[in-house]
Amino acid sequence: MSRVPLHRSLVRAVSMVAPLVVGASTMVACAGSSDVATTSDGRTVLRYQGSASQVTFPELAEHRGYFDKVSLDWVGDTTSGPQDIQSAATGETEFGGAFNGAIVKLAASDAPIQSVISYYGADKDTFNGFYVLEDSPIRTARDLIGKKVAMNTLGAHAEFIIREWLAQQGLSKDEIAQVELTVVPPVNTEQALRQGQIDVGTLGSVFRQTATERGGLRELFTDESLYGTFSYGTYVLRKDFIAQNKEATADFVQGVARAIRWTQTAPREDVIAEYRSIIAGRGRNENPDLVGYWKSSSVAPGGVIADKEFSIWIDWLTRNEGPIDDITASDIYTNEFNPYSNGSYPVDSDADGQPLAAAK
Repeated sequence: MSRVPLHRSLVRAVSMVAPLVVGASTMVACAGSSDVATTSDGRTVLRYQGSASQVTFPELAEHRGYFDKVSLDWVGDTTSGPQDIQSAATGETEFGGAFNGAIVKLAASDAPIQSVISYYGADKDTFNGFYVLEDSPIRTARDLIGKKVAMNTLGAHAEFIIREWLAQQGLSKDEIAQVELTVVPPVNTEQALRQGQIDVGTLGSVFRQTATERGGLRELFTDESLYGTFSYGTYVLRKDFIAQNKEATADFVQGVARAIRWTQTAPREDVIAEYRSIIAGRGRNENPDLVGYWKSSSVAPGGVIADKEFSIWIDWLTRNEGPIDDITASDIYTNEFNPYSNGSYPVDSDADGQPLAAAK
């Protein structure tokens, strides 16, 4: 397992992203949005990366028939949020999703991307937690100095969250720099924690639920404990794609927004059943049982983006890594195409725009 001092990990993440960003405009020119593929019935094909044994909101939208002008083309599974949005920025896919802090970094490096809808966050039912063994002496942020903290990737959600928590708990930059990060795949985090290979493990979704069900772990803090119910990640499209494919962009966003809203208004058992059906039907040799741990969408109604969901990370990066040149939250995202923001649907309506009271 690799161990990286906290103050160096984001620097390394940026250095890995930089070559991709430099070549982004050239690659997009070669695979530009004017050359996007279309289906025989005229729909715009959107290439994307999925997640094994999980159903994304775009996949749910297509399955429920919420798209009229776009069709999805799965090209494989992503390895991380930063990798997913890099693929979108360089024209390998049409859209990708990641933690908003990672998107701010990519946008600040002049990558031609724009966030269009939230897709994951934290609430009381769905969150990422940082866990220690039940008998661990670690109780406070200061106890993490010199300790190993595991997460799935560097320069993304978990790293931003733990650095922010440590700062909120009163640790100095020098003290925070002494906390060590260890990259461990989520599927191996619980075992590494129980075997003493790491001191703290980051666990979310099915990995958190199954690990805590087995007992012997203690929650140190969660991302939900920082900001409460909060959207942490968004889907991005290339700016040239948006400019040249307004109708396809609008259709994609409205479909994903309606899929999100459906999960927010339908019974949980119906959502899980739909996810099982999608996984069973797409033939990727996946485990459909994992979706049984789904709890909530964890984002605002219809995935509408709030300004603070980007401005908070712009401020964070400015405090920790220096000023970001002439970039504001409004430069990075738009709610223009979201029906729950642009007036097409009332915020308190269902996936078809009908008032919730009338839908019951």
